[in-house]
Parts: sequence; structure tokens; C-alpha cells
Amino acid sequence: MATMATAWELMRGRVGELEALDEVAQLLEWDQQTMMPGGGAPHRGKHLATITGLQHSRIADPAVGEWLNTLAETADPVQQAAVRNLRRRHERAVQVPVDLVQRLAEASNTGFGAWLDAKGNDDFARFQPALQTLVELRREEISHLGEAEHPYDHLLDVYDPGSTTAQLRPMFSRLSDALSAFIQEVADKAGPAELTERFDVVGQSRLSQRILKDLGFRTSDGRLDVAAHPFTVSLGAGDVRLTTRYREEELLSGLGSTIHEAGHGMYEQGLPQRWAGTGLAQAAGMGMHESQSRFWENVIGRSLPFFRWLTPIMQEIWPSKSITAEGLYGAANRVQPSLIRVEADEATYNLHIVVRFELELALMNGDLEAADLPEAWDAATDRILGVRAPGPAQGVLQDVHWSAGLFGYFPSYTIGNLYAASFRYKMESDLPEMWTDVQNGRFEDVLGWLRTNVHDRGHVRDAPELFKEAVGDRDPVADLMAHLRSRHGALYGVS
Repeated sequence: MATMATAWELMRGRVGELEALDEVAQLLEWDQQTMMPGGGAPHRGKHLATITGLQHSRIADPAVGEWLNTLAETADPVQQAAVRNLRRRHERAVQVPVDLVQRLAEASNTGFGAWLDAKGNDDFARFQPALQTLVELRREEISHLGEAEHPYDHLLDVYDPGSTTAQLRPMFSRLSDALSAFIQEVADKAGPAELTERFDVVGQSRLSQRILKDLGFRTSDGRLDVAAHPFTVSLGAGDVRLTTRYREEELLSGLGSTIHEAGHGMYEQGLPQRWAGTGLAQAAGMGMHESQSRFWENVIGRSLPFFRWLTPIMQEIWPSKSITAEGLYGAANRVQPSLIRVEADEATYNLHIVVRFELELALMNGDLEAADLPEAWDAATDRILGVRAPGPAQGVLQDVHWSAGLFGYFPSYTIGNLYAASFRYKMESDLPEMWTDVQNGRFEDVLGWLRTNVHDRGHVRDAPELFKEAVGDRDPVADLMAHLRSRHGALYGVS
């Protein structure tokens, strides 16, 4: 039997292999959505299935279990955290057959192509077979994972370890009630004007590059490209790739997308590389990852001080445009229920997540089938948001996530929004000059606070614990509502 020191070195070697395989898979997925010709889809499915099969077999290897057992009594806190993280993955991999993992990878690849076709043709039927396959495969995966308080917990554990359905349901319900009441308060109030001017794509690209640089995203270690559905991948701290999108008639949407992905990218660039090969130099869950993107996009990027800094830069790019900081701030903080999640205002955004959370619970419970999703979607958005899409492209087909089998991911967005609101208030306490710095384009202290309290902690703790260590006993639902009232409420004359 290996000594504890030998087991640790062997485990680190294996985790390093797993990290490399994961980065290769992310590179293939980045290429799929940015560069790959459409004809490459069948082969890409085989590539991803092969890599995920290798990852699975390397995690499920009985030797990994032996190393973990040898290290079970370690007193080193870094080793304890690394063992906890790898044990989760190992035990899951042992329970799930490798052929199921490969079938899921191939189905996700097929699903992405089917989703693009269906969305482009506003025809859910083109996507339904692929979606049904993905739902059935996730249910099959859950069936291998043993008892849980709720089957959905097995999916949450992939994206937000430490969170459970039992915890999220009452929190989301409380937030939903508070949001609905707030939206009703502002519904009949005169709000700020929309931004109706068009801004050329070339100018928007220049603006995005300037924002990335000044916020603190290291372009020497990353790049920005265009994708239909913006995302970020990390191939290691030295190669972080962001994507965004530009539309002449939607400046604020593209601006928000760039800042959002920059938040993800700066988190990746700030992870503790001293723990590379341990499983700790990674995000503490997708909710924490989303807290970083939503903090920069919403707390900073929709603030009046930010627009006061940004307006002169925009005036240099578009000297003929009539641009004011107050006008941009008002337009960025309008409250208006909308069809599209990624274009939703802050006040209604989380209700979009509640819709998806409810539908995913029903899908994984077996209470809902893929064929019935369009009708269920329309009923849920009508009830929760008060909107109904004219067709599936703007409704049930609007998000890419289900085409990749990413059930369990959507709650991360609301978890991230809740964390971000509390980060705002704790940061304001710790950094009295925070908003003066933002107005002057100095973002170093804001990024430094996040580096110290979030990024540099990696996954040494699960996200709920890291969050509490960073902000104390704050109530994130109360903080998010206070944040919304301080901006949207003030703009609409609601105290």
C-alpha cells in the first residue's frame, strides 16, 4: 500500500491529467461554437465522446479510490480539500457506466446542431428528438447515483456542490415573491427612456477591447471572439477565451455580454495556480463563477459611476452620437418583463431562472416530457413573467444549455446574483472609495477584493462556505432586493 506522501503525488499526477483532458474538451467546444464548419459536427461528437470516456475511466480507476483512502486521515487542510473534491468525482464516476458518459457526450454534440437548426427555423419539432434523448440519458444517469433527497440534487452537485434542492426551493420562492411585488410596484410608474440609437459593430468591438483592458482582464493571457451565445472557456490561467456578440440596435446587450464574460475570465485568471494539479485551482462552483460575471455586469457595469467613466470613451468612438451617462444609466436599468433571459433587466432576470428551475425539476421527476415543454414553457412564463413568446425561438429554444444536456446549471445564475449583491455591500464597507474609483476608471481595488476573498480561495471550500467567509452572516435575498431598490426603485420613484 502506498504511503501518504506517495498517494498524494500519484493523486496530483492523475488530477493533472484530468485537468488537461478537460481543457482539451473545452478547446473543442470553443472551436465548435466559434470556428468549426457545420460539416465537422459528427466528427466533433466522436472527439468529445472519446475524451469524456478517457476522463471517466481515469476518474473511476480503482487506484484513485486507494489513494483517496490512504489520504483519508491527512491533517493537511489543502490535502483534505483536494481529497474531498476528487472523492466526489470518483464516487460518481464509479457509479455511472462509461458507455453512458460517452452517449451523453455524443448526444450533447448532436443536440447542439439540432438546437441551432430548430432555433433558426422557429420549429421545436426539429429539436424534440435530441432533447428527449438528453432528458432520458440524464434520468438514466440519476438512476445510477443512488438515493438523494431529490433526484435533481445529483445534477446540482455537478455545478454547485454544497447546494441542494431543499435549500434552493424556499430561497427561490422567497426571492420570486419579493421580485413580483417589486415589479408590480414599478409597473405603472414612468421609467427612464430606452436607448434607441444604433451603434456600429466595429465601434462596439473597440469599446469592448478597451473595457476588458481597464477592468483588469489580461489580454496577454486571453482573447475575445464572437459567438451566437456568449461563453467563456479556460485552457489554463494563461489561455482564457471569452466570446461576446454585437448588434447595432442593442449596444447595452453587447456591452453587458462583454463585461459579464470578463467577470468569468478574470476569475479564471485569478485562480490559485500554486494548487494546480490538486483540483483546488478551480472555481468553487458555477454559482460562485456566475457571482463574478454578474457582479461586474450588474453591480459595476450598470452603475452610474461606471457610465460616467464610460461616456467620454464612447464619445471618442461615436462623436456624432448624443450620449450622456444619465441616459445610459437609465436605459440600462429599465424594468420591463421580456421574452429573452439574456436581455432581461436585473429586476426580472431571476424570474426567468425560476421558470427554468421549475421545468427542470419536473423533467427530472418524470412529471414532464420533452414533447410537452413548449406548452409548459408558455404557461410558466405567462404565470411568472406575464409574457408569452410568439414562437419557440423566442421561448423554449432561446437558451443553448439544454442542447448540451446541462440540466442543473440554470440555478447557478440566481445563486450568482444573490452572492453578487452581498459582495457589493460588503465591498462598500471595506472599500469606502469604491464608487469614486469606479467613476475614475480605477478598478484595481475592486478586482483586488475579489482576488483576495474569492479568486485566490479556489475550491478549498464549497461556494456556500466561501461566500459566508467573505461576507459574514448577510442575507443575500435582502441584499439583492436592497440593491434593486437602490437603483431601479429610485429611477421609478419607488422607495
